[in-house]
Amino acid sequence: MKHIVIGTAGHVDHGKTVLVKALTGTDTDRLKEEKERGISIELGFASFTLPSGIQAGIVDVPGHERFIKNMLAGIGGMDMVLLVVAADEGIMPQTREHLDIIDLLQIPQGIIVITKIDLVDRDWLELVREEVSELVTGTVLQDAPVAEVSAASGQGLKELVDLIDRIAVEIKERPVVGHARIPIDRVFSMTGFGTVVTGTMVEGRLRVGDTVQILPEGIESRVRGIQVHNRKVDTAEAGQRVAVNLAGIELEQIRRGSVLGVPGQLRTSYRLDARLKLLPGTPKPLANRARVRVHTGTAEVLARVILLEADELEPGRTALAQLECENPLVAVKGDRLVIRSYSPMRTIGGGKVIDPIPPKRKRLDPGVIEALTIKEKGTPGELLEQFMAAGKQVAFSKEELFHGLGLPAETAESALNTLVSRETVKQFASDGRQYYVLSSLYRQKAAELAETLEKFHASFPLRPGVSKEELRSKHFPGLNNKLFNALLDLYQHDGFIRIVGENIARHGFEPGPGPGQQKLFGDIEEKYLRSEYQTPGWEEIVSQFRLNRNDSEEILNFLINSRILLKLEDNILIHRKNLDRAKELILEFLGKNGEMTLAASRDLLKTSRKYALPIMNYFDREKITRRVEDKRVLY
Repeated sequence: MKHIVIGTAGHVDHGKTVLVKALTGTDTDRLKEEKERGISIELGFASFTLPSGIQAGIVDVPGHERFIKNMLAGIGGMDMVLLVVAADEGIMPQTREHLDIIDLLQIPQGIIVITKIDLVDRDWLELVREEVSELVTGTVLQDAPVAEVSAASGQGLKELVDLIDRIAVEIKERPVVGHARIPIDRVFSMTGFGTVVTGTMVEGRLRVGDTVQILPEGIESRVRGIQVHNRKVDTAEAGQRVAVNLAGIELEQIRRGSVLGVPGQLRTSYRLDARLKLLPGTPKPLANRARVRVHTGTAEVLARVILLEADELEPGRTALAQLECENPLVAVKGDRLVIRSYSPMRTIGGGKVIDPIPPKRKRLDPGVIEALTIKEKGTPGELLEQFMAAGKQVAFSKEELFHGLGLPAETAESALNTLVSRETVKQFASDGRQYYVLSSLYRQKAAELAETLEKFHASFPLRPGVSKEELRSKHFPGLNNKLFNALLDLYQHDGFIRIVGENIARHGFEPGPGPGQQKLFGDIEEKYLRSEYQTPGWEEIVSQFRLNRNDSEEILNFLINSRILLKLEDNILIHRKNLDRAKELILEFLGKNGEMTLAASRDLLKTSRKYALPIMNYFDREKITRRVEDKRVLY
């Protein structure tokens, strides 16, 4: 079943609430003070079924100037607006202000409803129609149809319902995409149920039993029940007026202006980047750092306007701005907002959110202006590229990307998949999750790695490579070890590097002596080969070949790491070939005799006990031989 949300707007006492009652049978003035004063103070809600079967929810907003902020809390997220003008009074101050708000919020469909027509004659009614036509010229309601009604007598009500129905049929249903998001416009408690919140679901789908989060408070809860138009349902969808019964939340913990969403999908911020428009009728320009009241969704906060392109914004003009809020807000890219002057309170402009969680921006900076212009007008793919390239972060999870963009999850995911298929973005896995890196940044980092590794290999040709931690701290300081190792695996897969234990080398690099070191290494190796099983200590090598301490450590580490020499015990080194020959001799001996004493191994290898014991202990560790009392046998 199709649902739409209709809102009323107009000056106080022009008959909005009476009209809603005539259409729906519901008196939306529920407060005692409203009954006594005959005006709406708070938001009112009603519903009715149109002839086509479409379910229409109506939000009846206050018209009095003092309650404009309440009106703003109810008018966002509407599919259609009824701008109500009383025939006996015509255009009044709040008529104009409400129209300004409708225009700033770009509510897509509307009807101008002239009420109380039973109180005036035809000539006067025509004058009011002309006045209204002139008022709406140049606004979103410029081409809106006009209905003439009398709620008291019922005149014109059927025609109005038919008109609403014809427009409702043409209104496209909101696609059920993204995660549930409900700006809360009312909070109350019901005996036996607990806390209930209401609002227009602007995105997604909500089910009984879902876990939800209330922001900016950061409170989590569970959905105990849902009502749509006073009917219990298991599921609510975008475009519906909903009442949500929340478990485990006290009435005092949340308020109008909070937002109900899915845990982890929305974020609060003290800043918003927006394209602002100052209304043409505003009496003076808006100065940089002016204090204003910002209304978005159902929230109102005080903020400073940081003009990014100029020192002031002239009436009728637009400009990029950052709003520095005194309290946190929850918004999504593309949300509409209204700004009112701090004092006296009047609507002066509005705009559209470009970035809901921006960094602090530098004023009058061409780079900032260009980046925000792309962010404002770019495709989702372009916005993804820009976001990934903007900061120091290299790799992003989906959650980080979607939060940063403020786009619906389905839109962002589709754009991300397209970028991956085009190889604009590279994808890799870490710890069971997918991560993404901009291909241009990936190649830039690959070039940086290559330069670092080339310099290192030139300076230390005998070492296997640079330690992982040194590379991470230098080139990828923002990555944790798991994510860094996953990215290294990707670089190795693509042929940029080679991972050697805890070290990284350039692809194709093998450690070894340079041309000027070949003879020295040959002489040292020959020394160990000739010594067979009475090998020299390393200090003897250092002295004989006059090695300095740094060179000696580099050479020794290389010979051991490359397994040319094996370290049997402290200061006892043996050439690998000699040890392999010893293994052959011992295996041959044991094959004939079955067992071997240490003395026998000493005589077999023509060495002393000092060297025979470390050699036999090595073969024990390698599980070639096994010691039984004072003899060795085959393992």
